[in-house]
Amino acid sequence: MKNHPVLKRKDEIMVQFLKGDVIMKPGLGVGVMIIKENKILLGLRNPDKIKAGSELQGQGTWTMPGGKVKFMETLLDAAKRELEEETNLKATKLDFLCISDDMTDTAHYVTVGFIVKEYSGDLKTMEPETILKWEWFDLNNLPSNLYKPSQKCIEKYKTGIIYE
Repeated sequence: MKNHPVLKRKDEIMVQFLKGDVIMKPGLGVGVMIIKENKILLGLRNPDKIKAGSELQGQGTWTMPGGKVKFMETLLDAAKRELEEETNLKATKLDFLCISDDMTDTAHYVTVGFIVKEYSGDLKTMEPETILKWEWFDLNNLPSNLYKPSQKCIEKYKTGIIYE
């Protein structure tokens, strides 16, 4: 972390803070894992950065359902909302899975992963500008271009590690 571009600028950031400028801070997101018959649901993000809506450089990657937590929204409610908004699926039982720090040179998100134990509804692509399609992938044969936060969540699921 000592070599992170933002940390290299800590003196400059402190001056900005003292002057009242806006300082970058971590965001909070959720990722929702659905596994059915050893297959995981992943959506293909739009290759256009703007349409993909990705501060973490996720354009053109495969991702689990998920997104940002809204102000005054619980993590569980955010996970349920994001799942339904993106896939039309309604989670009736969710369990906490993991937590991770997801960072690029310009963004930092803390992502909380959940696993769906029970759901209802028919899978649909609800936001076709952002997610082009949803597909089921064998857990042992995943696409190589996974969205980093989803990749971390899948690795944590496979290893049983909640946070490292």
